[in-house]
Amino acid sequence: MPHDFELYDLRVTVVAIEGRSVCSMSVGDYFELTESSRLRIPEGSTFCIYALSAVLPLLAAKQRQLAANDWMERDSLVACPDPEERLIMKIERIAKRRMDSDELT
Repeated sequence: MPHDFELYDLRVTVVAIEGRSVCSMSVGDYFELTESSRLRIPEGSTFCIYALSAVLPLLAAKQRQLAANDWMERDSLVACPDPEERLIMKIERIAKRRMDSDELT
């Protein structure tokens, strides 16, 4: 019996820095989450672990299709926890992928 399900691949992009950038990030920097759990950062780029920590808890929900009225379905902006930086990231779905749960943990 197949155990197929669908997940979205995601891209998290820095869309604004409203304060002073202290982590060497710039608007347009991004990472992708693909194939359920693979984090991809473009070669030669970095991504601040504190900004990552702010967005990480939301990614599993954003990978799934949610009810239309669920706030997680509608909202896509996340702020870095550094109040002086005020770095804003956007979570976008970039592809839908069919997966087999037997191949995952």
